[in-house]
Amino acid sequence: MPITHCKHFTGYKPCGLNEVCDSLCPSLKPVHQRILLIHLGALGAVVRSTALLKAIHEKHPHCHLTWVTQNPAQQLLVYNNLIDRVLTTESKDLLKLKALEFDIAYIVDKSLEASGVLSYTKARQVLGFIVDSVTGAVQAATPAARELWNIGLNNDLKFYKNKKSELQLTQEALELPTLKQNEGYHLPLTEGEKEVSLERKWQWSNQGHKKILGINTGCSEVLAAKKLSVEGHRELIKKLLPFKDIQIVLLGGPEDRERNRSIAANFPIISSETNLGLRDGLVSVAACDVVFTGDSLGMHMSLSQRIYTLAWFGPSCAHEIDFFGHGEAILTTAECSPCWNRSCQKATMCYDLVDLDDVFRRLIRRLSCQIPQPNLQNPLDHF
Repeated sequence: MPITHCKHFTGYKPCGLNEVCDSLCPSLKPVHQRILLIHLGALGAVVRSTALLKAIHEKHPHCHLTWVTQNPAQQLLVYNNLIDRVLTTESKDLLKLKALEFDIAYIVDKSLEASGVLSYTKARQVLGFIVDSVTGAVQAATPAARELWNIGLNNDLKFYKNKKSELQLTQEALELPTLKQNEGYHLPLTEGEKEVSLERKWQWSNQGHKKILGINTGCSEVLAAKKLSVEGHRELIKKLLPFKDIQIVLLGGPEDRERNRSIAANFPIISSETNLGLRDGLVSVAACDVVFTGDSLGMHMSLSQRIYTLAWFGPSCAHEIDFFGHGEAILTTAECSPCWNRSCQKATMCYDLVDLDDVFRRLIRRLSCQIPQPNLQNPLDHF
């Protein structure tokens, strides 16, 4: 008799882990609850929310978890072993969602779009945020979400009085178990990606003789002031170049390609490929020993790979980020920070007031702490 409540059961054919769907299958995984997580964007925030996955599984053991997000965030989630199904907001995926029902829906986004996604399915309980169908205004789905909801409505609370990280607030809003300090983000590489990352590390580090400092140069254009200027990056790199045991690698996405070219001009540094997709960018980040970045997707990628991350903050709030012991924040000295303004016309920008001497000292101190590996062998020999 087929076991229809198994996590792997499709009703179409054997799942591939066994030739017969029955109670004797060694890969049988009964499902006790069906869970829906809706988090559409932004990309960095989606990566950050992978830290919630272990808490969800702790609260709901033996659950089947579906995550709905927006393209291209599914590329980052698709190989995650704590997610059973990844869907997007594209029409073909919303049709699939319409065929499903869930015990609990967790809605992270405070948006019309997220509640619109929920309307395509049925959930017995909703936690997080919903939208008033008449006014279109975001509401807390339960009293537990009211603190995070209120913080978003009060700049004084958000910028100065609140001291909780965004993850802690989200975890509390969703009524999930407390996040453990040693867990953090969960965004694993595939075995093939690990191999590529090790190969890249081997090549960039001159066969293990140099420490790799990744400098993530870009960020979303939504808050463009979260990235240093080209001149700021070049000034920092000039301070680092005398250290011959450090290899600088520029990181970024397709939109950063020309900018990275300007930053790297006439410098003996490496510019990583920026047009090979999100997963390849994650592979490059994982090859680094230390990453310097703004508050961006690159920062969240670095933290997801347990890379020491030095992140500078200007328009956004440093206290909202939990580094889980894998990094620290450095703040601009601009008096108007944080502001979350999407545009600014000030003659001196917050990124101009980042103490690059302090950045330099912290990077050198951390890179010197890296354990040298003089006997490192070619990692490809292990595959």
